[in-house]
Amino acid sequence: MKWLLALPHYFVLAFLWFAFAALTVVAFFAILFTGRYPRAIFDFNVGVLRWTWRVQYYAYAALGTDQYPPFTLADVPEYPARLDVAYPERLSHGLVLVKWLLAFPHLVVTGLFVGGGVWLAGTDRGGNFDWAAGGLVGVLVLVAAVVLLFTGRYPRPIHDFVVGMDRWVIRVGAYLALMTDEYPPFRLDLGGEDTGGSLGGPHEARPSQHRWTAGRVVSVVAGAVLALTAMGLLTGGAALLWADRTGRDADGYLSASNTFTTGTYALITEPSGPVPFTAAVGDVRVRVAAADPASAVFVGVAPAGQVRDYLAGVNYVTLRGLSDRDTTVHNGSAPAVPPQDSRIWTARASGTGTQTVRLPATGGDWTLVVMNLNGAPGLAVRAEIGATAPGLGWIATGVLVTGAVLLAGGAVLVAVPVHRASKQLQNL
Repeated sequence: MKWLLALPHYFVLAFLWFAFAALTVVAFFAILFTGRYPRAIFDFNVGVLRWTWRVQYYAYAALGTDQYPPFTLADVPEYPARLDVAYPERLSHGLVLVKWLLAFPHLVVTGLFVGGGVWLAGTDRGGNFDWAAGGLVGVLVLVAAVVLLFTGRYPRPIHDFVVGMDRWVIRVGAYLALMTDEYPPFRLDLGGEDTGGSLGGPHEARPSQHRWTAGRVVSVVAGAVLALTAMGLLTGGAALLWADRTGRDADGYLSASNTFTTGTYALITEPSGPVPFTAAVGDVRVRVAAADPASAVFVGVAPAGQVRDYLAGVNYVTLRGLSDRDTTVHNGSAPAVPPQDSRIWTARASGTGTQTVRLPATGGDWTLVVMNLNGAPGLAVRAEIGATAPGLGWIATGVLVTGAVLLAGGAVLVAVPVHRASKQLQNL
């Protein structure tokens, strides 16, 4: 039942690790320019590591205790799993840039511990061959779980080996989180007390962790989530602005294209439905050309209901997106009449070379149909859909402004509690 009992912790830790990542970025620049890890941020991040380790030890990184983990960033001396990182007074300006590279040998080893010890072959839902990996820690904890289930006793050699691997992983994690310049030892400290002491060197007496109150923690987490959301909006807004400024063709259309091949009589799109934000989308244009320049193609746009009636009992393919793999095949025979003889089309074009139609700007369900002009089966075409999107620049600006506002709000929510925690630390 531990996986279920630990769910509240996993939920809280998911948000705490948002804050951990955001504050580590702040710490990166602080170390790069000042050589110091801001103490309040350091204590918060150590608290997240400490909380995570308690939950891991209770749950499936060790299954080492039945004592439920406390909900706190602070050290709990009576809990059987403890973690501390000695605060470094000074850190290297340059080392902060290359720790990820220096830690690479450790990442290979710890990858075997927690992410690649056992490889399993299988197939995905599409029947494609795939691989999956599970770490040595997980395998040994599973063995321990089976033994615990039937005997109520934890095999001491397995416990000591698992804890040794967990210690190795956490030391590497603290190094990568920029908390120490001391390179992690290639050492498996098995069981008992950690012979290396606190991570990062001799332990420094530290003030109480009560300055990181629940309100301050919630503020930092909310700020980190806002900042992450803001970064997504800023990235998306920049991409939209780039597309608006550089992605248009000579006629002012933004377009996407793909090649489609089918042995059926027709290739159609799903009904478009009423186009939302018509003013923002603007004019919609479709261009189709046969792969064989000598072949004549037919392109038509008609109400979805009339297309269904025309293709009833016909062998055709429906496209659900721009990918030629995202299709639905409808079995049937040849159409009763060639496409050019049907009167359902609102817009149409046919012949050799590139054929162009424009979708009606009025509301309604429209379906695009591509066929051989003579109605024969077998299509190989290059299709392109584009829109003028006159409002894209304004949309991009709005997204960028929203992202900037959220980023500013997130920065305030992070900076205020960090400042207050730092000020309280100075007063202690």
